[in-house]
Parts: sequence; C-alpha cells; structure tokens
Amino acid sequence: MATASVAFKSREDHRKQIELEEARKAGLAPAEVDEDGKEINPHIPQYMSSAPWYLNSDKPSLKHQRKWRSDPNYTKSWYDRGAKTFQAEKFRKGACQNCGAMTHTAKACMDRPRQIGAKYTNKNIAPDEKIESFELDYDGKRDRWNGYDPSTYHRVIEHYEAKEDARKKYLKEQQLKKLEEKNNNQEGADATSDGDEEDDDLRVDEAKVDESRQMDFAKVEKRVRTTGGGSTGTVRNLRIREDTAKYLLNLDVNSAHYDPKTRSMREDPLPDADPNDKFYLGDNQYRNSGQALEFKQLNIHSWEAFDKGQDMHMQAAPSQAELLYKNFKVAKDKLKSQTKDTIMEKYGNAATEDEIPMELLLGQSERQVEYDRAGRIIKGQEVILPKSKYEEDVFANNHTSVWGSWWKDHQWGYKCCQQTIRNSYCTGSAGIEAADAALDLMKANIARKEASEESPKKVEEKRMATWGTDVPEDLELNEEALASALKKEDARKREEKDERKRKYNVKYTNDVTPEEMEAYRMKRVHHEDPMKDFL
Repeated sequence: MATASVAFKSREDHRKQIELEEARKAGLAPAEVDEDGKEINPHIPQYMSSAPWYLNSDKPSLKHQRKWRSDPNYTKSWYDRGAKTFQAEKFRKGACQNCGAMTHTAKACMDRPRQIGAKYTNKNIAPDEKIESFELDYDGKRDRWNGYDPSTYHRVIEHYEAKEDARKKYLKEQQLKKLEEKNNNQEGADATSDGDEEDDDLRVDEAKVDESRQMDFAKVEKRVRTTGGGSTGTVRNLRIREDTAKYLLNLDVNSAHYDPKTRSMREDPLPDADPNDKFYLGDNQYRNSGQALEFKQLNIHSWEAFDKGQDMHMQAAPSQAELLYKNFKVAKDKLKSQTKDTIMEKYGNAATEDEIPMELLLGQSERQVEYDRAGRIIKGQEVILPKSKYEEDVFANNHTSVWGSWWKDHQWGYKCCQQTIRNSYCTGSAGIEAADAALDLMKANIARKEASEESPKKVEEKRMATWGTDVPEDLELNEEALASALKKEDARKREEKDERKRKYNVKYTNDVTPEEMEAYRMKRVHHEDPMKDFL
C-alpha cells in the first residue's frame, strides 16, 4: 500500500493499519486513492509502494515508481558544414581580429593569418559561421560516421581512378621506351634476351588476384570447441575472399533474415534489384530450381512408390530409384499423349478449325425458318449433306486415283499404280509391269536355290589319340594291354576316392602308352553327357 512516510506509529495504530490493508486486499474496504484520484492496487508490496524518505511525500502516491525525468530531445541531425549566417561590411567589436567573424576569436581562427588583420583594414570581413548545438544520445555520441555525407565518396573513387590511369600511362610509356631501345639496339642476342626479361617485368596482368587474398584459400583449419561439443575435424575454406558475404549484400535491418548458425539466408536480400546483375537470389531460389528440384521430385516419387508397395528406396539403391523414375516419366508422358489423342479424335480440335461464323458467335441471324408441331423444319433451311473432315478428290504426286482405292495383302494403296507407299510418285502401268517382273524373278531365284541345296553331310566323330591329337587310321591297340590299362585306371579311381588306400611311395613316370591313354579316355567323366550321373 502506498502510504505516506510517517515518523512513528503506536502498536494499536500499526494493528489497525494491517487490518485495513487485509480488508482492502479482501475487497471489504475501498482501495486507497492517490493525490490524482486514482485507485492504488492493494496487492502492491510495501517496498514498492512506499516512497523514499528524501521525497518528503505526505500523501499516498506511486509517482516515485513512474519515469519522472523527461527524455531530452535527442536528434540524429549534424552540423551544417560550411554554412554562413551574416557577413558584415566593417569590423565589429569583439569579432576575430584576423578575419572579422563574430563566432570565434583570433586564437581559434582557421583562416590564413593576414599580414594586417581585418580589425585594422575593415576589408574582406569573413561571414559568421552557423553555430549549432545538438543533444545526442549514447549511440550518437559514439557514432564515428555521424555526419558523414555518402555523396562525397565519389571523390575517393575519382582519386583511385586517377591513380590507376596514371599507373597505366606510366607502364605504357615504359613499354614504348623499351621497344624503341630494342629497335635501335643491334648488339646481339644478349641484349635481346635482357630486353625480353625487362618486358616481362613490365607486363601487368589486370585479371590477377592479389596473392595476399588467396593465401587462405587452401588453408586447413581444425575447430575443436564447437557449440555441440567435440571436434569437427578438418575444414577447408573454399570461399574466395573477394566475394561479398550474403549478409553484407543488404544492411537493412528489415531485409532478409540471416541465420548465423546454419549460414542460411532463405529470402532474396535484394528483391528490387535487376536479376541480371545479381549473383545470389537466396537459398530458396536454389532449392526450387535446377537439379535440387529434380532431386526433390525423385525423393517424393520414391516415397510414394514405397507407400504403394513397390520395393524402392532412394538411399539403399539410388541408381534403381532413378531408373524407375525415368521409366515412370516416360510412361506418364505416353499415357498423357494417348489420352489427348483419344479426346481430340473423339471431339476434334477447335483450335485447328477455321474461324467460327459471325452468326454462330452472335447467336442470331436474319434467316427465317418455319417448324411444324413436331419440331421438323418446313421452310427456310435446305438440307445440308454432312461432309468429311478430310479433303476429297485431291490427287497428289501425279496419281489419278485417291489413296485407299486399292487393297492387297492387308495393305491400302493407289489403284492407278498399285503402290502401297503413301507419299510415292505415280508410275502408272509401267510401274505395275515392273513390279510383276521383279516378283517373277524373285520367285525363280528362290526355286533355283531350293533345287541346288543338297542334304547336309553327317559329321563323323574324330577319335583323339595320345595327347589329344587325331587318331591315325593305321593305329592298332593291343587288347591285353588295353584290358590291364583299364584295370589300373579303375584302381587309380578307387585310390582317389579313398585317401586311406594311398601308398607312401608314389612313383610318377612320363611314359604313357596308347593303351593307357585310351583307357583314360574311356574312363574319364564326360560333363556334357546327360547320363554321366548313372555311370
């Protein structure tokens, strides 16, 4: 409760004051009123409602909680540089003894010191400067660019352009001078080589980027302490320092928002600028154009296909997903074109037809038509025969009959020349005779070829002798030796199947008899034989 600060209260008065405050909080007693007639909220704590002792407040009030000191009239304007107010014709008392202005003294005069001051000559009295005083806020006092005129920056540009022109002019003069010396000097190859080296030193590549700006291009940094904690590994800086950062394209506070954590600026920072002069249109422009949009559509197609039961996953099999998406687009375009052709074939295409008559456009005409009770036309309109949408009786390419007047072997053609090619040129009866002669010749050649063909000869199976060569006709095998060789081959097969029967002392020999080779050939497994599993 906002009460006046009193020196002392008795115990009884203090008890009554507490009971009154409780009644006001419960709504049983009316709220306390300040000196302006406004009610004071009884729930305000005492340390807030009590006024300090040095204010000498006799009545309850909350003025000490309000802003009692008014803000000064802060301004953002600046001094009017070089402005003049009044120019006197003769020297005035208290003016500057050097120039005669009333706004400063001779000690603070910025003009050139005169040999005889204006106080004694009464000539060339300088005008008074415009004296202004501003009350600046905290930021205004510390703004180093306050009062700067941006229009004066063209002087800096002109200064650097003049320096660049002077440099180019100097280099050109040096090159011309060296060329003259080279033409006049005929001392030999040494002088020529020296002149070439000096010419190379004078050449300046205008497109060369300052190496100091490119030093950190391939720099590898290791950031250890990140926001999420842990190490981010090596990061290669790939941005050229000559490119303006996206957050510096527009310094307006209300322009596109830049998120420093993700380094993203979704909107266009310069929406009103010429699109041909801009190299950055915002992150949303890149997300909704080019390959990013195609990749987005591919993902959507893979999700929809997976929901419909098709075994398709963009991350697991990206090549398969892309191939299926291409096939889907081809089938979709084909179906769309078929639907369009079907509709146009059924209803026609009004865009390709001639202009609609004015009678149909206006919906009325001066022609009188009489109808009977059944709605049939009695008088006023002649019966119009329906016409085809195709041109009739039009003979092209010297034909004397229309296309489709002749039919043979499930093909349409022209009756005049019996050709089945639509855009062919008519050959008349001579073409018919030539076609018949060619058909007869083809039939005769086929019959001659069939008569000359003989039955194919049977291919005899060649027997292979030792080491895979052809078996000579005079080869004779010893029956006893062949029988013993077959037994040895069977024993060798059994040893291969059972490792326990293999002997320790194994002897190998390179002498193979024809009987042993024949036994091996007879006993070996023929993998191409369909009955090999039953042997």
